[in-house]
Amino acid sequence: MFLQRDHTEVHRLFRQYERLVKADDGVDERVDLARKICTLVVIHAQIEEEIFYPAAREAGVDDSLMDEADVEHELANYLAVRLAEMDPEDEPFDAYVKVLGEYVNHHVQEEEGKMFPKCRKSGMDLSALATQLAERKAALMAPDAI
Repeated sequence: MFLQRDHTEVHRLFRQYERLVKADDGVDERVDLARKICTLVVIHAQIEEEIFYPAAREAGVDDSLMDEADVEHELANYLAVRLAEMDPEDEPFDAYVKVLGEYVNHHVQEEEGKMFPKCRKSGMDLSALATQLAERKAALMAPDAI
């Protein structure tokens, strides 16, 4: 599934960030990686909110599950935006990345463990949604979209 590939990619980036922190190395590389993570988290949330979540709600996926996902996105976006605005020299920079990673990991587990199975059972056209999600993500990632 398209969204799971995004989940895997951002998880890989968080692990890479953790390795740099443990090595106490690559400050510039950590900052670049954190910025990339923030961009991916915000764009991923946006495409889910614009395309996937409305389709899941329409297909009858539990409102309470969808509401929880919306709140998780709101909080993850807050952390990502705060981190993107933060001076990397600030002491809590690495802590923000760590907490964002933990938060995103929890959200991914909820989606992949609860939401996605319900979406598959609902008869949603996941192939068509994947195409829409990919197109919207590409548009948001385009240099002129920034």
